[in-house]
Parts: sequence; structure tokens; C-alpha cells
Amino acid sequence: MKKNIKIFILLLATSLVAVKSHAQVSIGVSVRIAPPALPVYAQPPCPVDGYLWTPGYWAYADDGGYYWVPGVWVAPPRVGFLWTPGYWGYDGGVYLFHQGYWGRHIGFYGGVNYGYGYGGAGYVGGRWAGNSFQYNTAVVNVNNTVVHNTYINKTVINNNVTVNRTSFNGPGGVNAQARPEELAAAREQHVQPTNDQVSHQQVAGKDHNQFASANNGRPATAAMNKVDGNRFNTEGRRARTSSPDGTNNIADRNNRPQANNNPDNHNPANQDNANKSASPANQPARTPHQWQTGNNPNAGNAHQPAQHPQANNMARAPRQLVRHPAPGRPHPAPRPEGHERHR
Repeated sequence: MKKNIKIFILLLATSLVAVKSHAQVSIGVSVRIAPPALPVYAQPPCPVDGYLWTPGYWAYADDGGYYWVPGVWVAPPRVGFLWTPGYWGYDGGVYLFHQGYWGRHIGFYGGVNYGYGYGGAGYVGGRWAGNSFQYNTAVVNVNNTVVHNTYINKTVINNNVTVNRTSFNGPGGVNAQARPEELAAAREQHVQPTNDQVSHQQVAGKDHNQFASANNGRPATAAMNKVDGNRFNTEGRRARTSSPDGTNNIADRNNRPQANNNPDNHNPANQDNANKSASPANQPARTPHQWQTGNNPNAGNAHQPAQHPQANNMARAPRQLVRHPAPGRPHPAPRPEGHERHR
């Protein structure tokens, strides 16, 4: 009898460990409606040497439904760790979200093709070499002015940008099973998403423009170069979003002077500084930046600043008439008389 009790306790402890291990990779969110297809978007360049790419995904909120969490470059929690993306899986009539995690090897992420190195299994966008991370520029986009640990391996390319846009595993989605090495990776030591990643998701969940119900699967911000950094739309242009109260997003407003931080736009940035210091009279009319016209609701009024000098001149015209000497004032008359007397 005592032997059976010991066996029961041992089995119970084993099951609790298994539950705890599973909790590391799943947050238990279940939905009866499948997540939308993955949007196809351009990846912003890696802004800091050592940052790793975490692909965008659909999260879920009870009061709004699915919303897009932008893909973003983040700092890994430890040297040598890689990111296994989260994924939605169909199970028992509902869709369950399995949380992503950090570990030394890539685990199973549902076979979902997130693009940019995450083609459905493993990761081919880079590798650790000692304490440095090397980027495969055949797959990922980096800022070469700050990132120098790169290599090119085109043989691993499957689909750099997502072609199969299915965002979940199961019937009607991706039909994939975990491979032995992925199962082994799931049993390794894991680190949960960093505070930056958690904050990143929370910010996305507060932005109405990120919800599928508002954007029809085309989120206003598809990717970011870093947490609280520059936002980019699906085409890779600077994205301008609005908060629920209709005002421009604070993060975007603070970053507007840095709109030309993209390495491809250094010259326009210098032109902007020169034009700001030039006088209005000598400043030629300039074509607005693409990020201003493409996403700015007031882009149709971009010509209005050129009209301001004219409007100001019209407003000053009556004051100029007042400055002329009134008829009959003694100042102009004494000069000829004095001149005659002198002669």
C-alpha cells in the first residue's frame, strides 16, 4: 500500500513538472475564430548590432478581437539565445496561442512561415559566433553603418517575404508536426519574452489601427526597427498612427524629426536642415517627403505653406498705406522754401 502511494506521488510530481514546462510555451488564450492571414510587409533594417528579429503576429483581445503585434528588432536576454516565435494552433474546436520563448535552439512554431529567416522550421537569418551574432544579409535587412558581422548564404532561402500567409497550424491552416530536434528544444531551458517584448505587445493592443476589425488585415504599423522606435507600414514607409482620442501617436510625434534616419535618406535629411535655415524668400517649393504624403491625412494641403507669405503680405497692405505721409503735412514743404531763400 505504501509503495503504491509513493508511486502515485511520484507520478503526480512528474505531471506537475510537465504542466509547468507546457506553461512556458503556451499562455492558454483560446478563440473559436481563426486568426487572419499574415500581412506581407517589408522588414526595417536592424538598428543595433546584436539585436535579433522577432516576427509580427496576431494577438487577441476579448474586447476587440485580433490585433497585429508588429515585427521588431529586440535585444536577446542572453548571449547565445534565439527566439522561437509564438503560433496559433487548432485544438479541440478552438484556436490556442502558444507563446514564443528564448532558448539556445529553435523549437516548434507551428510550421508557420513568418518570413525573414522563419520559413516554418528553424531560423536561417543569422547565427551566434562566440559572443557575437552574425547576420545572413541574403535573408535579413541590416543597417551596414552599425552592423558589420554579416555573411551571405543564399542556399537557405525559402521565402524571404511571407508567401504562404496562413497564420495558424491545423485544419485549414498549416499541416505541420514538430520534428525531433524541435521537441528536444522545447525541453531545454527557456526564457520568457523580455519586458520590452511584453510592453511592445501591450502598446499594439491599445492602438485601434492595429485591430483586424479596423484594418481588414492591413495593420497601420506592420513592423518597427526597435521597441518604441520608428514605425513602418507594410510597404516599409514611415507609418503615422492615431491614438483612440484622434491625436497623433506620441512616439511617432517624437520621432518625426528623425524621419530620415533611414540610411537611404541621409541627403534629404540634410536638405531639410538647410531649408529650415534658409529665408522664405529664397527657399524654393519642395516636394513633400513620401512619409508625409503617403500617410498624412492632410497631404492634400501640402501646398498651403507656399501660400503663407502671400497671405501675410495681404494682411500687411493696409498698414503700409498708413505709413505714407498724409497730405498737408509740413515736413515735405519746408525743404523747397528753405532752398529758395538760400539762393
